Amino acid sequence: MSAARPAVASSIKSFKSIPGPRSLPLVGSCLHYRYGARSKTAYHLGLGDMFRLYGPLVREQIGGKAVVHVFSPDDIKTVYSVEGKWPVIPPLQETTAMYREQKDMSLGLGNTNGEEWYRLRSNCQQRMLRPKEVSHYLPSVDSIAVELVDRLANLSKRNKRKEIEDLRLEVGRWSLENAAHLVFDMRMGCLQDGDLWGKDMVDANANIFKLSGDLKLSVPIYKLLVTPKWRQLVAAEDKFYSQAIALCDQAILSLKQAVEDGSLSADQFYFLSYLLSRPALSLKDVTVICLSLFSDGLSTTTPTILFNLYCLASWPDVQQKVYQEIKENVVENQPISPNILSNLPYLKAFVKETFRLWPNGTEVSRYCEQDLTLSGYQVPAGTHLDLNPSVHFNDPNLFPEPDLHLPERWLRDGSGSNVHPYILTPFGHGTRMCAGRRFAEQDLYVVLARVIQRFKLEYPSGEQMGQVYHTLLFPDRPVRVRFVERK
Repeated sequence: MSAARPAVASSIKSFKSIPGPRSLPLVGSCLHYRYGARSKTAYHLGLGDMFRLYGPLVREQIGGKAVVHVFSPDDIKTVYSVEGKWPVIPPLQETTAMYREQKDMSLGLGNTNGEEWYRLRSNCQQRMLRPKEVSHYLPSVDSIAVELVDRLANLSKRNKRKEIEDLRLEVGRWSLENAAHLVFDMRMGCLQDGDLWGKDMVDANANIFKLSGDLKLSVPIYKLLVTPKWRQLVAAEDKFYSQAIALCDQAILSLKQAVEDGSLSADQFYFLSYLLSRPALSLKDVTVICLSLFSDGLSTTTPTILFNLYCLASWPDVQQKVYQEIKENVVENQPISPNILSNLPYLKAFVKETFRLWPNGTEVSRYCEQDLTLSGYQVPAGTHLDLNPSVHFNDPNLFPEPDLHLPERWLRDGSGSNVHPYILTPFGHGTRMCAGRRFAEQDLYVVLARVIQRFKLEYPSGEQMGQVYHTLLFPDRPVRVRFVERK
């Protein structure tokens, strides 16, 4: 028995022997995204290329540091299984983390680690992760979803083809209106004709994510010198966060005034008053938590809704099944209740299948908390790991007929029930799972239900949508859905 141990140990390959693309000193693999087969905006496709070329574990130099891409779901499971109480993560946007440090802002839930992260998370999760608490906002979510549907109806009537000129902008406006009411108890009028504030905020947020993705895969000169793209990013961040912080300050003052004059009702400032009541949270903490919840939907829920609308319009047979379920459960001009949402299994399976075909992100990142063996290689503690299960989303061995949108995969006894549980986890996993998950799911189900209840969706034949990498994944062109009102 003892003689066998060295043989097992010797079979484990070194960290330096992990295969990967060619890397140059200081530059790393950045030139690969400038002159290679895949551009920066096709980074997600480049990940698939690396998986097919190098295998389940790939080492790459990005931005002057080593990143290990983990493609095997068994390896992903291993990484999650050794996470401690405070999983350590790299920031989704290193540029935004730099910006916030320069502005003396809290890094927020998504960029903070250790005890500081746990303190923030534990003091807001009651309002963000408990289904009963999240359903408190359902009437507001439903009301604003109906406003969006009314606006889409009005806009489609102005277009002979029943298309919306800039659907991403309109869904972004909805996201801001919905989030402002949830977080700040304010209505911004983003869904009204003549809105400019909402458009400016949507545009600024889009620029932040586009520039952050570009800089991530560039030679990191911006960390040493103020480059033109860094100036553009700072200008976009200044524009967005100055407005968002002003909203937060205004909401806190309004809450204080309502308390002082005795006019505060139980439903007013439901989220904000809870945060301010937590002794462990400073005003700075409350502000950054509110900013995260206010802004995150613009880059996550907004493109996800666009992908779902595209799939509904592109798969009419699937759309009809979704519509039939909505028709049987959701009554027009009556509110959507938690009980109604619980009775929409096909809609939820539809959304999950859309996540498979059109993921919103490329990876979940972690710093390895202890020495690990992944796919036969040594991976030392402290290594930056990018968990990339999306390379398997179109594997016919896992998903028969992978190019088809088949929500039935995810219903009881469907083929999806046999898929490795660590392949499709759009909100992450474990204690660092997306804190806004339940809000996002509720928003998705309600908006899609109200849209499909009102419209039959169509998409121009012969045109196919793709994705573009801007830190996260977005449609690569205007989403030309036709909104035809049902009779």
